Amino acid sequence: MDTDWETVSLDIDDDVATLTIDRPDSLNALNTETMDALEEAIAAAEDADVQVLVLTGAGDKAFIAGADIEYMQSLSTEEAEAYATQGHDICRSLETFPGVTIAAVNGYAFGGGCEMALACDLRVASERAVLGQTEIDLGIVPGWGGTQRLPALVGDEVARRLIFFGDRIDAGDAYEHGLVGEVVAHDQLESHVAEMADELAAKPTFALRTAKEALNKYHEAPRDVGLDFERRAWSGLFGTHDQREGMAAFVEKRDPDFE
Repeated sequence: MDTDWETVSLDIDDDVATLTIDRPDSLNALNTETMDALEEAIAAAEDADVQVLVLTGAGDKAFIAGADIEYMQSLSTEEAEAYATQGHDICRSLETFPGVTIAAVNGYAFGGGCEMALACDLRVASERAVLGQTEIDLGIVPGWGGTQRLPALVGDEVARRLIFFGDRIDAGDAYEHGLVGEVVAHDQLESHVAEMADELAAKPTFALRTAKEALNKYHEAPRDVGLDFERRAWSGLFGTHDQREGMAAFVEKRDPDFE
């Protein structure tokens, strides 16, 4: 199944959806048309009930170079708030997407582009990738969740340095800071992420989605609330087909046949 907008494409293959920002001549910057299409594409992937959603950018240079600065420069406070709200809504839809979301960071990921990657569950970077919350030099701050999600990944001190200085860091430094989970050769990024997605798609659906929900609680709620949710979610998986089958297969030393 292929669903196309002018600036975004969505390819669905069984339980894996690949969402590509397709404005390579503009380094995949997020103009308002692309933002609208991105919202619709994520919703379409959720409606398709896929297990994995991969987010990436078209071309050889950029993942998402950022938001549309030309559009933003003349916004009023009210217009800026509406734009920020849409960005937050998109990032939140990635964060709460029922399946696992993977950012395949194939190039520049600045500002809002970095924030889109932060909202995904996993981040894999090409060796050519360059990332940063660069808003400070535009006279603004991260506005799509960067001030909250970045320190959760890299720690408070590193996040403050990246945001205060607006530094752009290469893939190696991003990995050292914990901003991305791994770095691969540029020409292997697509195949490597595809292998990851296929492996995740084969996992038991209910357990994988419950694991994601429980992990999100860690960031969203006091620790005792998250721990209580985890306890209830863990015990609630017992009695499901996949729990019975997974444990039986382990004991019987065979491959499981999950639903």
